[in-house]
Amino acid sequence: MQTTLRPLFSNAAADAPALGAPGRRPLTHGELRALADATLLALNDLGVGRNDRLAIVLPNGPEMAACFVCAAQGVATAPLNPAYRAEEFEFYLSDLNAKALVVDAGSASPAVAVAKKLGVPIIELRADAEGGAGAFTLRGEPTTIPAAQPGPGQPGDTSMVLHTSGTTSRPKIVPLSQANLAASAQHIARTLAFGPGDRGLNIMPLFHIHGLIAGVLAPLSAGSFVFCTPGFNALKFFAWMDEAAPSWYTAVPTMHQAIVGRASKNAEVIARHPLRFVRSSSSSMPPQVIHELEAVFGCPLIESYGMTEATHQMASNPLPPAVRKPGTVGVAAGPEVAILGEDGQILPPGATGEIAIRGPNVTAGYESNPKANAEAFANGWFRTGDQGTMDPEGYISITGRLKEIINRGGEKISPREVDEILMDHPAVAQVVCFGMPHAKLGEEVAAAVVLREGQQADERTLQAFVASRVADFKVPRTILILDEIPKGATGKLQRIGLAAKLGLG
Repeated sequence: MQTTLRPLFSNAAADAPALGAPGRRPLTHGELRALADATLLALNDLGVGRNDRLAIVLPNGPEMAACFVCAAQGVATAPLNPAYRAEEFEFYLSDLNAKALVVDAGSASPAVAVAKKLGVPIIELRADAEGGAGAFTLRGEPTTIPAAQPGPGQPGDTSMVLHTSGTTSRPKIVPLSQANLAASAQHIARTLAFGPGDRGLNIMPLFHIHGLIAGVLAPLSAGSFVFCTPGFNALKFFAWMDEAAPSWYTAVPTMHQAIVGRASKNAEVIARHPLRFVRSSSSSMPPQVIHELEAVFGCPLIESYGMTEATHQMASNPLPPAVRKPGTVGVAAGPEVAILGEDGQILPPGATGEIAIRGPNVTAGYESNPKANAEAFANGWFRTGDQGTMDPEGYISITGRLKEIINRGGEKISPREVDEILMDHPAVAQVVCFGMPHAKLGEEVAAAVVLREGQQADERTLQAFVASRVADFKVPRTILILDEIPKGATGKLQRIGLAAKLGLG
């Protein structure tokens, strides 16, 4: 097994297509390898080298895919959600200690002003209109200080840095090494039997580990082709499918449901481009939707289980002829998976406990967070915080989350982050944010608020206040203004079960 990214991209035929996009000629694997060499040289010349954090704020598309794949071979990439507000960019750029920020040339992103304020050098990415899909050049302010560690990454070097929502408002930093990314790409490629003949249609956001690793890195590492869209759009999906002629795609359940809703009008497109499989990850898929998708596309739906700390994939239902079990997330697919009791001992099949993992794709630990590491790592196992069971055949079922994170269609939201923002409003005396059930997203963000005596504020005002500070997916869709928030037996505010207590469950 390869332990760095660079060798993973060395075997594909030079003239085989690597990246595509609507209306663009494909970038070949040979061109992608040359682009990676040029990108690392340019970054090194701009003072960014191995283990230096390179924040990337680019829209979905082939340039974002290519920038990530090329830069990750020799620096620590930190892809950020382009939808963040200035306040969020300031937190992440500061917390990452970013060495530089990559944006599109002429970008109007608030990240640009924040980077200037923080003194973070800006590197502009210019798409090469004459080149294949994803071709680009980088331009930044010349520096007299060369990269301390130039050249391609070593196995222990950090290749990607992401934040994960914690049970406190401060997200945890997850450094992922070259070895982690290389292992995960190879695990996913093996699980899905990727080869040079495969063509993926990527509709996942490319600041998300699902899109970056399963949608782009894994198939490219196997010599496959990836067609990059500007982001998910159910109205355009089948036109893209016709142009890309894919053999597979991966998505979160809400996307799959939207696609199924338009499938009957696009039966001819589906017939023209038979899929080998469809993949689903990031949140659980209702078995009814699995059956509907399989009937529509005439191929297996492969449900998998991933998380940031595992560089995405931990378990997956296997391809036929092996058995798929709807309602489970499949069997271990890369790392070892076990169910642990509260004492840290491995439980027998059928017992309920905490899902734990260990293996080459698992992060070595959170950065500068000994408390979180002490809680999460035990006897070589990483404790996921998810509760589940494993049947005698090794198939894993997730029965709930031990943490209070709200999972909104795969987007993880820390309720305390939203609490602290609402508490900044002058009219708010008390708040508790929680997840409430949602038919399509699984959960939606809700909040219960008690106002200060003599103060006035309505739901819409408070929603607008939160929206000015964070991305839209974190804004509570329901805010109940109460005289008192129900408390548990010990007098503590309890998020779990609060939706049902308030009639929202």
